[in-house]
Formats: sequence, structure tokens, C-alpha cells
Amino acid sequence: MQMSDFCIIGKNINMYLVDDEDAGFIFELRSDVVKNKFLNKIDNDIKKQREWIRLYKKREKNKKEFYFTIRNKNNEKLGLVRLYDFIDDSFCWGSFIIKHGVAFYISIEVVMNVYEFAFYNLGFNASHFDVRKDNDRVVAFHKKFGAKIIKEDVDNFYFNISKQEYEIAKEKYKKYL
Repeated sequence: MQMSDFCIIGKNINMYLVDDEDAGFIFELRSDVVKNKFLNKIDNDIKKQREWIRLYKKREKNKKEFYFTIRNKNNEKLGLVRLYDFIDDSFCWGSFIIKHGVAFYISIEVVMNVYEFAFYNLGFNASHFDVRKDNDRVVAFHKKFGAKIIKEDVDNFYFNISKQEYEIAKEKYKKYL
């Protein structure tokens, strides 16, 4: 992974910071009833999506949040992922959604690139995130990856993973970098 003008360059994907031009793609993907099942709902109004991006860009400028479009090497938009809720030396990531038909390994590569960027470029030492309990495949992946459930509520599992735990997983998944 390399950084180039705030583009994360991966093996099979590049991750670009979201801008206003991405509003239609974000709106379309986030409005997909199958794909958004495990995400917070959005307003059914593209103007509100554009306004959200405008406010997000202020948080990005202050390095409080980073929202990426995930693209293949032909620059086709494949999905979205966001880093936010920076608390001390821990970051949260989520809003992760990939289009239908995208190869499974792209999701793993995104996860790896998120951790690489946050741990080695931003200097975080841990990550905290939540996953809907009924999102079985994603819960299983994070457990297998080494993340620990630290609490739960009716709807969600809350995970933590340290930089050291990531480095162990990185050995196992390094072919995706």
C-alpha cells in the first residue's frame, strides 16, 4: 500500500477520498435494500447526501474522518469505507459496503488497507468498531481475523483489535496487500 495525493494504492484496488462527485454513487449504493441491510439508514434525498459530503469534507480537512471510494485498477467504483470516531489512539471504521458481484478478496484487501493506513500512516494503536449481530459472515470474519468482542447490546457486537493483533493477522493475510 502506498499513499499518493491521499489515494491509498493497493494490490487490486485504489481508495480515493470521497468528494461531491461521488454523491450519486454513494446514494445509489447506500439505497440498495440488500446491501444496506446492516448499515445506518440514509435519507432518500441526494441533496442531503451532497450536504453530508460537504460537512464531511470539513472533518476530513481537520483529519477527524476519512471516507473512501474503493475502485479497481480501471477506476471503476466498487464500494465505500469510512474511518471516523478517533478517540485517543483508537479509530473506528465502518460504512463499509461493496457492490454486488465484486470478488470476495476485494473486501479482505480493503480491511487490510484500512488497518495499514490507520496504524502506520495515522499512528493509531487500536481500532474499535461494531457489527450487527445478524451479519454472521462479517462477525465470523472479524473473529477469525483476531478482533475481540468487548461488549454487545441487542443489535450489535462491539469489537476491538490492537495494532499488535493486526500484525499477527497480517502475516496470515499478507497476500492481500
